[in-house]
Amino acid sequence: MPVTFTLAERPDLEPQIDQLSAAAWPVFLLHSTNRQWHLLFEMFAPYQLLMCDPDGTLIAVGHTVPFLWDNTLADLPATIDDIISRAERAYQNAQAPNTFCALAAMVSPQRRGQNLSRAVLLEMKALARRQACRTLIAPVRPTLKSQYPLTPLDHYVEWRLPGGAPFDPWLRVHWRLGALPLQVAPNAMTVEGTIQEWEQWTGMAFPESGAYVVPGALQPVVMDCEQDCGRYEEPNFWMRHPVEP
Repeated sequence: MPVTFTLAERPDLEPQIDQLSAAAWPVFLLHSTNRQWHLLFEMFAPYQLLMCDPDGTLIAVGHTVPFLWDNTLADLPATIDDIISRAERAYQNAQAPNTFCALAAMVSPQRRGQNLSRAVLLEMKALARRQACRTLIAPVRPTLKSQYPLTPLDHYVEWRLPGGAPFDPWLRVHWRLGALPLQVAPNAMTVEGTIQEWEQWTGMAFPESGAYVVPGALQPVVMDCEQDCGRYEEPNFWMRHPVEP
């Protein structure tokens, strides 16, 4: 059975987190403009969940932060950086958080299909419960959206299977655990790079300016050859989990 620790309990596992991130995400996402991500490993180590095999091999990670949210759509942070910055302010001002935010859940490619993503979400909710927070919210990155990059995310999240469950498997995991839809986060994170960098990250060529479908991207990447810049805006979908006392 997997065993779960926090990064504060097992700081020696941090190198394995980097390895798992590199295996779990498209290469270009590792070059996003998130400037606050390092705080997860410094200020918020007690809220990073690490799921390991009995031999100590990291098989899944759940990144979370506690912060303050007034339960309105207008008060949802715009970006991942905004989420972490708000958590930092609450921490520095010694404000008791009322909400947990799930930033990412990663599973080793070799262990996918074993319900570990569901297990990570349950661990996140349990951690929120222990901190007396009654809500867990998440800017969800739909698993299969990259196969439909030309479909707007607000349309994609409405797709359903027979019986009413969400079409997307990751949205479906959240839904089955009681999560309710909130709204689209149109630009949860941004990736910018030179044309050469994008060609290295994707293995593609971008000979002229325009929008390109890139493997792993949820919507097209816009290339500007005259300015030598490619820009990708990652849309996510906010969902809310109640956390039972």
